Amino acid sequence: MNKISRRDFSASLASIGFAGVPSLGASQDKASSYPTKPIKVLISVPPGGTMDVLTRAIANAVRESLGVIILDHKSGANGNIAMEAAKAAEPDGYTLLLGTMSMLAMNPHAYKEFRVDVFKDFEPITLASRFELAVCVHPSVPAKNMTELLAWFKANPSKASMASYGAGTPAHFLIELLAEQSGIKIAHIPYRGATQAMQDLIGGQISASFSTVGQVVAAYHDKRLNILATTGAKRSPFLPSLPTLAESGFPKLTASAWFSYLAPKGTPKPIIDKLNVAFNKALQSREVRGQLLSNGMYPEGSTPAELAKAMRDDYAYWGRASKLIKFSAS
Repeated sequence: MNKISRRDFSASLASIGFAGVPSLGASQDKASSYPTKPIKVLISVPPGGTMDVLTRAIANAVRESLGVIILDHKSGANGNIAMEAAKAAEPDGYTLLLGTMSMLAMNPHAYKEFRVDVFKDFEPITLASRFELAVCVHPSVPAKNMTELLAWFKANPSKASMASYGAGTPAHFLIELLAEQSGIKIAHIPYRGATQAMQDLIGGQISASFSTVGQVVAAYHDKRLNILATTGAKRSPFLPSLPTLAESGFPKLTASAWFSYLAPKGTPKPIIDKLNVAFNKALQSREVRGQLLSNGMYPEGSTPAELAKAMRDDYAYWGRASKLIKFSAS
């Protein structure tokens, strides 16, 4: 029996290239030349909305390092259509997903036929921005804080209702959690979007709502509505004089929403790293920061691991909330 030397064995392995397994060098070569064609970002909202405008601003900011970014609008099913399309895409860095907290942390608990595993089907890139919600009331409501609002609800059960910008949204869940923790029955009024809900609040058709800070901060400063509290772990940088819900006696009602960038599972790490650097740099540019801040959001930027942690934390938080209020979207 012929003996094979260690040197001959090593040479044999090199000559067959490990039976077709791609080498680290090949992966790095792809990353160094990436991208060589436009990158598509799947976005779950129609053109013209706030998220569309912000994503376009980021796309313009990364043009120098990443080239052309094309937005592919796949709206519907609360983002599930966009997620399923991203899951099925080739993991080559040319199809990305604009993910929201609702899509990634709430939808898995709400839909019985949810066909995506948010932890196994995607590669996190960066957490782009965060924003809080606010408890808003019409000026006719005699309440300057949460204690007074809940006392008014209790004394006027026919008026104890709050609007949200949609069933299954953070606003909806927070209304249900507030009712559960206060022991007061609060009727939920779902709207199909934030704009109509705010118009009806300002017009007096509804008395109170949970809305995003960016949607209502201008109306608050114009005294067209009052804001009693915000939902972040810290006071909102846009409304620093107002307390959080935690400061108002509800320490478990701490929540913020966010949007992020992800890629299909299996996208090479060198490409993920290149995207991470480009997006994080864009989020610190004057133009993008200005767009975000003017819409009530503040830029974040993170490592992929930090985005993964945010996803896990909020997945657990909203999972408990979903069970508590027995919510199902299907």
